[in-house]
Amino acid sequence: MTILITGGAGFIGSHFTRRMVNQGRRVVALDKLTYAGNLENLKDVTEDAKPSNLLRFYTGDICEQRLVERILSEESIDTIVNFAAESHVDRSISSASTFIDTDMKGVFVLLEASKQFTINKFIQISTDEVYGTAHQGAFKETDALNPSNPYAASKAGGDRLAYAYWVTYKLPVIITRASNNYGSHQYPEKFIPLFITNALEDKKLPLYGDGKQVRDWIHVDDHCEAIDFLMTHGENGEVYNIGGGNERYNIDTAYFILDELKKPGTLIEHVKDREGHDRRYALDCAKLMSLGWKPKIRFENGLSDTVKWYINNQSWWKRIKNGEFMEYYKNQYSHRFASADSQIC
Repeated sequence: MTILITGGAGFIGSHFTRRMVNQGRRVVALDKLTYAGNLENLKDVTEDAKPSNLLRFYTGDICEQRLVERILSEESIDTIVNFAAESHVDRSISSASTFIDTDMKGVFVLLEASKQFTINKFIQISTDEVYGTAHQGAFKETDALNPSNPYAASKAGGDRLAYAYWVTYKLPVIITRASNNYGSHQYPEKFIPLFITNALEDKKLPLYGDGKQVRDWIHVDDHCEAIDFLMTHGENGEVYNIGGGNERYNIDTAYFILDELKKPGTLIEHVKDREGHDRRYALDCAKLMSLGWKPKIRFENGLSDTVKWYINNQSWWKRIKNGEFMEYYKNQYSHRFASADSQIC
């Protein structure tokens, strides 16, 4: 079996690529290498470190039809796991067009090519954000989708397009909707790595609103294990929620990070809330757990290990927190801080 992993140099995609190669599976990774794609994420499983037949990397866009078709033809792809996505809500609010291109058109290109070359398994990686805010209880896979921002809407579009290809063409599609991921190698625009790296530099932690937004966190390794599990045990045409069972207020997560780093709570600064900010995400994962999977990593243990990784790999993230990142960060947060001495730089 040869697996095409799109977004293979990104946060979750690189973890899944590493998992597959370390299991001895042949992987073709495709990544556009935009700001969040990083070949350093794969340096321990490059062709120099492993037999050359286990990993081949292509730089390119899933929207490029000819490239996708060439890869499926020349590499004899059996399974596609689509991690490729524009994924940051804040960026989608500022500019939605690239989200529509990648998260919807890109999925269309992959599905069309999969139909043409008779792929045996297509796993579309969606998100819990397609459900919108969970005012009470937890979302089941059969609940209506109600996305609240352009990112979530674009993912909902790709999610439902994949399902339509199962219904219409019987393309063997499985859709997964995971809760918030955390772990090593996560680009520092996201909440947990941003707060860890800012705290390490004694910069302010920009906490949206009152910080009482609730997120269910799943460690990236648990998420990857669940996808691996579903490649064998999942049923075509089905949607599976993947959650960690770790609902936390954002403010509590922020204080946990500061406690781990022995930094003062005064680094937290409450800033103007994000537009259309979902208050709570929560998933009912009974369907997946009934098949025999469950998360293994306790949030406190996983987050503590994640903090240590960013402490021990400062060269990785300090290179990132320059250039494009700083321009984005200033545009996103400078007007939200109450004072000019908010240590943006």
